[in-house]
Amino acid sequence: MTQSFRQYELILFGATGYTGKLTAEYISLHLPTDLKWAIAGRNAQKLQGIVEELTKLSPDRKQPDVEICELKKDQLVTLAKKTRLIITTAGPYMWYGEPVLAACAENGTHYLDCTGETPWYRDMVEKYHEVAKKNGAIIIPECGLDSVPADLLTYALTTHIRRTLSLPTSSVTLTLYDLKSGISGGSASTALNMFNHYPLSKLAASFQPWALSPIPQPKSLSAAPPSGGLLYKLLGQKYIPELGGVQTRGVMGGVDAAIVHRTWGLLQSNPNSNSENGEPPYGPHFRFTEFMRVRSLPRALAFTLLMTFSTLFLAFPPTRYVLTPLLKKYVVPAAGSGPEKDSMGNDFFEYRGLAIADAEGEEGEGKKVRGRWYVKHGGYAMTALTLGVAAEVILRGDVEGTEAGRRGGGVLTPALLGERYLQALRRAGVVVEVEG
Repeated sequence: MTQSFRQYELILFGATGYTGKLTAEYISLHLPTDLKWAIAGRNAQKLQGIVEELTKLSPDRKQPDVEICELKKDQLVTLAKKTRLIITTAGPYMWYGEPVLAACAENGTHYLDCTGETPWYRDMVEKYHEVAKKNGAIIIPECGLDSVPADLLTYALTTHIRRTLSLPTSSVTLTLYDLKSGISGGSASTALNMFNHYPLSKLAASFQPWALSPIPQPKSLSAAPPSGGLLYKLLGQKYIPELGGVQTRGVMGGVDAAIVHRTWGLLQSNPNSNSENGEPPYGPHFRFTEFMRVRSLPRALAFTLLMTFSTLFLAFPPTRYVLTPLLKKYVVPAAGSGPEKDSMGNDFFEYRGLAIADAEGEEGEGKKVRGRWYVKHGGYAMTALTLGVAAEVILRGDVEGTEAGRRGGGVLTPALLGERYLQALRRAGVVVEVEG
């Protein structure tokens, strides 16, 4: 995959937003000091303020250039042609994301973002996957909290089973085991506005587990999800001792499942190029499910009821009309705001996973492998890290040797950066452990 000479290696679009500032700081502090990069947006004064803040953080480093660019096609095309990679943190992506992604796909510029908006992602696959592939652009949406932990921990678990047992995987079950993190105004606003932006039918279809997969759900899995008894069928609750006990449906489960099953579908549709070592793909019967650990059954029930009724109220216009202003006034942080840095010192995220080998009657069938993802950051700082590390892999990490590189581009997933990305995340401080 070749790109003609470009002025920059990386441009960060949306650097003045909450997540954008954190991403700019991560790039300035951790990416190579000879990186040629810029920050871009429409407000020159705010962008220059970011440069001044970065100068205080790393005074010995050459700081980014400033590029003025609005969400207009001609300006975005010019911007895309100046750089090898654009990271955009300017959301909601359903409003501001497509012009940036389109400019990258059409001009052979690699692209990363941190959306969790699965309906938007689905639209981008339909519109730009083939365009990006034709032009050699690696496009990876959802390269932040949504959905790097789920996608890369699943990759690590299935890779371990392949390498130790020479077997595919029948299932991966993930749980958000524990966390301490705040929420930004942008994330909350996006969640609320999705109900206004998309019809309920499209939302429901987009959050199906195989909604983003290029091949259909396996016929062997056309029945209901794995049995968990009456509590699971009615309330989504399940007891899994290997994952810490009582589980309820994960807040990000629908988003993560769609991404992980897209990874599965991309690999399954071309098994000969699945990995650096030519090993078999995840497997023809693979299924991913995500939960969230809760301390007790009553808490699980309370959480499920809260999420169920909140969704119902937001789904219907009359109740949404009443509820949305109240949430924005009393619950949701202001746009552009987020957790204060002083409160983020003890933030962390921990996921745990359980993978089961698929041997169809052979030795090793049903063997369980456990995994853990731990990062000493809240969701937004972790997103800055995963975006920054992915950018370095694409720009300086021999991306040609990854599955994303071998495919020549397209709208892909974080796990298609493969072992290089996983090891780079570990070097950046992310704990990814697999045993069994």
